[in-house]
Amino acid sequence: MKNYLIIFAFLIPVSFWAQYLLPNEEVIYSFETKNGKKMSLVKDKQNQYIQYRFGNKNTVEMEFPKSRNKDSWKQFTYKSYHRGGGKQNAGMSLDYLSFTNNNYNYVVSRTYSAEDESFSTGITVTDSKGKETEITGIYKTFKGCLCDLQDTEVKKEDFGQ
Repeated sequence: MKNYLIIFAFLIPVSFWAQYLLPNEEVIYSFETKNGKKMSLVKDKQNQYIQYRFGNKNTVEMEFPKSRNKDSWKQFTYKSYHRGGGKQNAGMSLDYLSFTNNNYNYVVSRTYSAEDESFSTGITVTDSKGKETEITGIYKTFKGCLCDLQDTEVKKEDFGQ
């Protein structure tokens, strides 16, 4: 009986995590937020779909898009800008993934500035009237890289340089 309790204790966290990562998926980018939430951007290992998930550690509160199919890739837009040269050249790395759901625009970001060696990650949600809500990510909890979207079917946009 004791062995079953030990096995059960290990399966509880796995079942909670399973809501954010299915067996056929891998994480592109994820992090925890300062308000105790979790964001995961995942894709099917065979590149059949991409999906954004957000919620508390035990429950996915939002999935976008709902359908897990090839068309999902077209619902996201990736932008990036990278400048090397370190502090003396104001080096930076900017990665953004955006999508629109129910008249709200979401932008997931990961940034680095060599000038002050600062890193940040988070989500900006903008409603239809232009009101922005910032959801700050805890940088030390991030996994993966938005830059991995460069070689996927996600739409890409330039910063206009």
